[in-house]
Parts: sequence; C-alpha cells; structure tokens
Amino acid sequence: MNVEEIRSEQHFSDVLASNNKVLIDFWAPWCGPCRVMSPVFEQVADEKSDNIKAIKINIDDMPALAQKYGIRSIPSLLLLKNRLVISEHLGAAPKNDVLTWLNEH
Repeated sequence: MNVEEIRSEQHFSDVLASNNKVLIDFWAPWCGPCRVMSPVFEQVADEKSDNIKAIKINIDDMPALAQKYGIRSIPSLLLLKNRLVISEHLGAAPKNDVLTWLNEH
C-alpha cells in the first residue's frame, strides 16, 4: 500500500518538501462515504505511485490542516503540486472517475 497516514504538521511538511505532487485524502473514521472511498483511494495511490505521493489526513486528529485547506465536507481529495493546491475532488467516487480527474492534472 502506498498511502501514508499523516500524524503531525511536521510530518506533513516533510512530505510536501520531498514530493513534487501530493494527493491528500481528508477523511474521518465516523464518515460513511470516507469508508467507501478508502479502498478506492488506496487503489489509485498504488496505480499513481510513480509520480504522486498519496497521504491521508484524519480531520479529527489534524483539524488545523483541514482548516488551513478550507475542508468543509469529507471525503475531500486535494492535489498539490509544489505545495500549491491545483485541484480538488469532493465526495466519494469510483476509481475511474478519480483516475480521470488526476490525469487531467
């Protein structure tokens, strides 16, 4: 599995510093759609591991990061390039939809 769980702001900063493109899954354990999206996210992360670093951020554990990125609903996927958000995908979606979205960027 190519998904890393972020546990601290320093860990998040380190991941951003060492990766050109980062795909973030903002989620929470109590969120039903997040549980549906989790295996899809892991499959996408495996397929895109050559050029995208995939990470998960639990909004209950890291509320400051969720606030920093303006997360209002979950699951929310953000794609960052060189530390800047270049695209956002809201809600659960099939794997092919997520891959199409990523391939557009």
